[in-house]
Amino acid sequence: MILLAVDWAMVLEKTIFIAVIITISLVVALYMTFGERKVAAWIQDRIGPNRAGPLGLLQPLADGLKMFFKEEIIPTSSNKALFILGPSLAMVTAMLTSAVIPWGDKLELFGRTISLQIADVNIGILYVFGILSLGVYGIMIGAWASNNKFSLMGGLRAASQIISYELAMGLSLIALLMITGSLSLGDMVRQQQEGLWNVIVQPLGFLIFLVCAFAECNRTPFDLAEAENELIGGYHSEYSSLKLGFYLFAEYINMFISSAIMATLYFGGYDIIPFYDESAWGFSTNVMALLGAAALFAKILFFIFLFMWVRWTIPRFRYDQLMDLGWKKLIPLALLNMLITAAVILWWKL
Repeated sequence: MILLAVDWAMVLEKTIFIAVIITISLVVALYMTFGERKVAAWIQDRIGPNRAGPLGLLQPLADGLKMFFKEEIIPTSSNKALFILGPSLAMVTAMLTSAVIPWGDKLELFGRTISLQIADVNIGILYVFGILSLGVYGIMIGAWASNNKFSLMGGLRAASQIISYELAMGLSLIALLMITGSLSLGDMVRQQQEGLWNVIVQPLGFLIFLVCAFAECNRTPFDLAEAENELIGGYHSEYSSLKLGFYLFAEYINMFISSAIMATLYFGGYDIIPFYDESAWGFSTNVMALLGAAALFAKILFFIFLFMWVRWTIPRFRYDQLMDLGWKKLIPLALLNMLITAAVILWWKL
């Protein structure tokens, strides 16, 4: 019988880091609701929430308490087990994607080298797409279990939308993988530190990925799955209290994680300044790791602001326009980008 040695210190490190990432994700999602209302107010020349606490900063807590104490309603004609499973699955899949994102460089603490990445697997991109493909089940299960025609239509819209735009997103990444030669997100960040940020060599791929990220997160102008003028509240019409909160939180966590993935794939991740070797500053390893993490979060906040800015600027598409954009525009563009990238790589090697 072979006994495997367990590095309990590493287990403790990873457990603490997982707890930190989950806490940060929940806090960021909580205050993204406040930020969205403030951005909407700024764009519409209003003040926004400013009553609960200084500058209105306690408004998310007030909203959370209000949702927590709302009556929990489960329709009598629904499938109760699946009705509960739907929002739970949406929340879990939203959180799981963060496992392969490198949040910063290594720290030196207590005589150990601690990686600021939960799992540096060599198929990180495939893991991300695998979890993303599971996310649609949370919406579909909740929509079907509600036994509501409007919810079911919203779920079908969400499923077809996510499947369609995942194809274009995957094709846009193939060109990037041709350049990097790796599926590991950690390797991609290290390559960008040593050379160019990928957005410079793959601008079209980034634009396609960005549009698909909007569709994957059900954000305007792709929020047809919850179009209140057509479907009441869409796939979560029958949900209330914390179950509704799980769906709303999952959407904001998906925005946060999608922003982190875009920053990692195309904007150097925790690389602070492009075309510059930050080691010349002479800071310690730990200080540089913290500065890199801060740079990554600054990029994430920029993309989150972009999500919110677009929501209050562009009107919602019709559903046929949404599908035409995915199948007739983005997929051909992604294929063209892939062919051009392959031709350039082949010419460069010759």
